[in-house]
Amino acid sequence: MALLREKRLQLSLHVPTRAAEALDAVHRRPNPVAATLAASTPAAARSSQFRLADFDKLTVLGRGNGGTVYKVRHRETCELYALKVQHCNGDPTAAAEAEVLSRTASPFIVRCHSVLPGAASGDVAMLLELVDGGSLDSIVKSRRAHAFPFPEEALAEVAAQALSGLAYLHARRIVHLDIKPGNLLVSTGGEVKVADFGIAKVLPRAGADDARCKSYAGTAAYMSPERFDPEAHGGHYDAYAADVWGLGVTVLELLMGRYPLLPAGQRPSWPALMCAICFGETPVLSDGEASAELRGFVAACLRKDHTKRASVAELLAHPFVAGRDVATSKCALRKLVTEASTSP
Repeated sequence: MALLREKRLQLSLHVPTRAAEALDAVHRRPNPVAATLAASTPAAARSSQFRLADFDKLTVLGRGNGGTVYKVRHRETCELYALKVQHCNGDPTAAAEAEVLSRTASPFIVRCHSVLPGAASGDVAMLLELVDGGSLDSIVKSRRAHAFPFPEEALAEVAAQALSGLAYLHARRIVHLDIKPGNLLVSTGGEVKVADFGIAKVLPRAGADDARCKSYAGTAAYMSPERFDPEAHGGHYDAYAADVWGLGVTVLELLMGRYPLLPAGQRPSWPALMCAICFGETPVLSDGEASAELRGFVAACLRKDHTKRASVAELLAHPFVAGRDVATSKCALRKLVTEASTSP
């Protein structure tokens, strides 16, 4: 069973290496995917003021999940954006990210300014806001080199804002399904935004089982036990609870400075991850490593039984989040991002 699914899942714990590469040639052939999106995208996101040819590429920010993200500059206004070109191979259903983002308008979700016309046939070009601090994954890696863990004040702010983003999404029946440090962006102003909706789902309204999902796509290291082995849970899982698990692993990783569910240095193979996630014990933090509030928060996120796992609403009311000093937490997060952006 596990071997059959291994090829369908992304096992990497890291975001793609950032390297400058030339922007793919733009063909102005009719694009059926973009046309489909344009028909269902709100007018604000289809603004005619943006055209692909109006932007200069500056650098490649990342690659993955069939797409490339560029840092671009608008020639007329000099405004900076992130441009994500998703290679959909002519399949409109592969453009789910643009469709999901067109439904959102939250300070805790990366903003999609427009789905740009002019992309190559079969591609979708999304003009996104540029979050200048990068991903939490890049920040934890920069601190790992100096053995500096995330301070708890900053962790509390990350958790609070990420949970606010999930609360917004879940209220609209949207599940992310790939919450991890690489998909949480942070600005130098201390704003955390949920990003990369490539495998997100909009759940149907279908009575008592309306939160159940069967998608196997995602990053294996951040999957909850019921996602890793859905057959043991009736072939489906609670997608909202799955997002909570991903956040719990993320917070623990930021605290420990490494992937937390495997011993330091162990390769994240499929069998190792399955044993750790489905059957292993959650790392026990000592009093010296974390406060009682933080330990309780992580434990509430990482309950293996998804029916006993805390909900987003319960976590927003948890003392680790609700009891934080907001000004102090935001200051700590801003300082952390600034240090990471100026470190060699």
